[in-house]
Amino acid sequence: MANTSDIRNGLCIRYNHDIYKIIEFLHVKPGKGPAFVRTKLKSVTTGKVIDNTFSAGHKIDDVRVETHKFQFLYHDGEFYHFMNQEDYTQIRLLEAALDRPDLMKEGEVVTILINSEDNMPLSVEMPASVILEVTHTEPGVKGNTATNATKPATVETGAEVNVPLFINEGDKIKIETEKGTYKERIKE
Repeated sequence: MANTSDIRNGLCIRYNHDIYKIIEFLHVKPGKGPAFVRTKLKSVTTGKVIDNTFSAGHKIDDVRVETHKFQFLYHDGEFYHFMNQEDYTQIRLLEAALDRPDLMKEGEVVTILINSEDNMPLSVEMPASVILEVTHTEPGVKGNTATNATKPATVETGAEVNVPLFINEGDKIKIETEKGTYKERIKE
């Protein structure tokens, strides 16, 4: 058993007969009244995100998890298939367990949280950023760079990302996986 002072991003807890991963939290100490922790929880089974507030000192049932490095192999429509980097065993997960499946290309190494009680995979944590190639985007208009203008671009995984006007097809770009936003162009 843990309490609200142990809350951190990525912590898995048992709540309302399901297992949730904390994706955001904020400790609040108002001038009047007791302190509390405002959280955003994501269900590892359904992918549904809920907001919840815990009062300070509230006991929470944390789930002991192990992390393992897995390589993304392929997607067959319903399942995403991964291979353990240590013992080469394979597992498959539903899309709900993944945060940003549209930014994952084959061969990508991700961290999978596994419940140590029953060895069930809980969720997939992507790297902080990924490098993908732009496969389609409209050409930028010359001289239209005074403002911070962007245009939509499709990357090799099929995801759509807003990029600056100077990005062309064939460019490799770094994308922040948490927000799915453009970070920088990668020079080769």
